[in-house]
Amino acid sequence: MSAPTNAVRISGSFSPRRRRFDLHRVTRALFFLLACLATFAVPASAKNWRVTDFQDSITIGGDGSALIRERITLAFVGEWHGIHRFIPIEYPGPSGTNYTLFFDLISITDETGAKLKYESSRANGQRDFKIYIPNAVDATRTVEIDYLVKNGIRYFEDHDEFYWNVTGNDWSVPIDHASASVRFPDSAAGSLRAQAFTGVYGSTERAATFQVDGAHVEFETTNPLPMRGGMTIDIYIPKEILKEPSSLLRFGWFVGSNPVVFLPFVTFGFMFVLWWFKGRDPDPGMSVAPMYEPPKGMSPAEAGTLIDDTIHPRDITSTLVDLAVRGYLKIEETVEKGLIFHHKDYIFHLLKPRDKWGPDLQPHERVMLENVFSSGEQTRLSDLKNRFYTALPVIRQDIMSELKKKGMYLLDPESANGYSIVAAIGIVAVFGFMQYLGWADFFSSAWLLAISLVVSALVWWLFARVMTAKTLQGARTRVAILGFQEFMNRVDADRLKRMPPDTFEKYLPFAMAFGVEHNWAQAFAGIIKDPPQWYSSPNAVMFNPIFFSGSMHSMATDMHQVFVSSPRASSSGSGWSGGGGFSGGGFSGGGFGGGGGSAF
Repeated sequence: MSAPTNAVRISGSFSPRRRRFDLHRVTRALFFLLACLATFAVPASAKNWRVTDFQDSITIGGDGSALIRERITLAFVGEWHGIHRFIPIEYPGPSGTNYTLFFDLISITDETGAKLKYESSRANGQRDFKIYIPNAVDATRTVEIDYLVKNGIRYFEDHDEFYWNVTGNDWSVPIDHASASVRFPDSAAGSLRAQAFTGVYGSTERAATFQVDGAHVEFETTNPLPMRGGMTIDIYIPKEILKEPSSLLRFGWFVGSNPVVFLPFVTFGFMFVLWWFKGRDPDPGMSVAPMYEPPKGMSPAEAGTLIDDTIHPRDITSTLVDLAVRGYLKIEETVEKGLIFHHKDYIFHLLKPRDKWGPDLQPHERVMLENVFSSGEQTRLSDLKNRFYTALPVIRQDIMSELKKKGMYLLDPESANGYSIVAAIGIVAVFGFMQYLGWADFFSSAWLLAISLVVSALVWWLFARVMTAKTLQGARTRVAILGFQEFMNRVDADRLKRMPPDTFEKYLPFAMAFGVEHNWAQAFAGIIKDPPQWYSSPNAVMFNPIFFSGSMHSMATDMHQVFVSSPRASSSGSGWSGGGGFSGGGFSGGGFGGGGGSAF
C-alpha cells in the first residue's frame, strides 16, 4: 500500500524540480511581454510637434485695413497630416453688442508658394482652417496664411490704435520664437508709439522687444512662449494718419456683426409676401355709403364677424336678443332682494316650441336656443353658469361655417391663422438653421436679440390680423355692412320718423353686434314711447330708448360672464412656493486677432 502512495507524491505538482521549471517559464514570458510594450511605447512617446517660429508681416492701409501674412514654421516628430489654425472673428462690442472682424482669406501656401489643401469652417466665434501638410513626417514644414482684415483698427476721439494678438493664446504646444513687422502709411513716420505683451492670457509680461523706425515697427520675443502663451502688440496711431470709416460703413459693420437685427426685416418680407399672395382682400369697386338696412340673409353675429374677421362676445350675445325680437323667446328681468344687496337675474321664456322652429334659423341660432332651453321652456341666466360654455365653440364654428358657405371668404380666419403660424415656424427655422451651421450668431447680444424678437413679433401680429382674405362678394358685403353701421352712427330723427315703428328693436341686435347701441338708442329718444313686447322689467315706469339700451348693454355683459364661465379644474401634485486714451495698459491675449492651433 505504501508504494503507490509514494509514486503519486513523486509525480505530483508539488515536485521542487517542477516548480523551478514553471517559475522559469513565467519569468521568460514576463520579459517577453515587457519587451513588446517597450517596443510599442517608443514610437508613441517620440511623436510630437511644436512651433519653431511664428512671423507676422502686416501692412496697414490708409483706410485702416490690414493685409496680414502669417509664416508659421512647424517641427514634426513622427507622422502628422497637418494643423488647425483658429482665428477669432467675434468679439464683445460696445453696450453689449457684438463686433465681428471682417476677414477675407487670400491664400494658404507652403514655403515654396505652392497652394496647400485646406478646409474652412466657422464655429464658436472663430474661423477654423484645417490645413493639410504633405510629408509632415519627421520634418520641418512652413505654412503661410495670407488674409485681409477690414476693420482691425480701433478709433478713439484723440487717437487710433492697432491692438493685435499676433500668435494667439490657444496653441497646444510652445512657440520657440515669434516676431511681427508692421508697416503704416509714410505719413505715420515719427509719430508712432508701441508696446508688446507676452505670456498666457491676461499676462502683463513684456518679454519682447520693439523698435519704431519711421512708419515701420518691429517686434520680437526674447524668450520662448509657453503652451497657451502668445505675443500681443499694441501701436498708438495719431489722428489724421488713417481715414476713419464713414457712418454708413460703420452701420454696415454693426449690422454684419449683429445679424439678429435682420430678424424684423426677414419677418416683414415673409409676412408681406404671404399677405400679398394669400391674404389680400380684392378691391370691392365701391366705397362706404350709408345703408338703411343690413345685407339680406346676414344675422347680427355674421355681420359683426365679417367687419373685423373676429367673433366677439357681443356677436354671440346679440344673437339671443335677435331671437327675442323675432319672437322665439321673451326676456324677463328680475331682482332678487337680499338683506343688504340686490341681485339682478334674467328669466328666458321659450315662446316657440321646438317643432315650430322654422328654416329662418341659422345653425348657430339653433344651437343657441337648444343650449339655453336644454332643461325646459324656461330658464334663468344664472342657471346657465358653468354649463353654457360647452356650446360656445360650436356656435363660433357655425358662424364661421355659414360665412364660408355664403361665399364670403377665400381664406377664412382659422386658415389664415394656420398660414401665419407656418410662416412664424419658417422664419424661426431659417434663423435656427443658420445658427446651427455656424453661419451667424444670433445670441451674441442679449438686448439686441430681445428688441429684435419684440419688433418681429409685432410685425408678425400686424400682418396676421389682416391675413384673412375675402372674396369679391365678401368684400362688397363688408362695405355694405360698414355702410349700415355708418347709418346707425349718424341716423337723423327726420328719417327715423319715416321708417317703420319696429325699426328700433328690429335693428337693435345689429347695433349691439357693432357696439353702437347707445348711438342707435339716442337717435330714437322722444320718438319711441312703447317698450318692446319681448322684454319686461320690474322697475320700468316710462320707456326711454337710452335707458333701455343701457339695460341691454348690462344684460349683454352679464350674459357674457355667464356664457364663458366654466367649472374650476382640480389638480393634484406638489408645487413650489416663492422664497428666498493710450495709457499703456494691456495684456497678452488682448485686442483682435489671436486664436491658436493644433495638429492632426
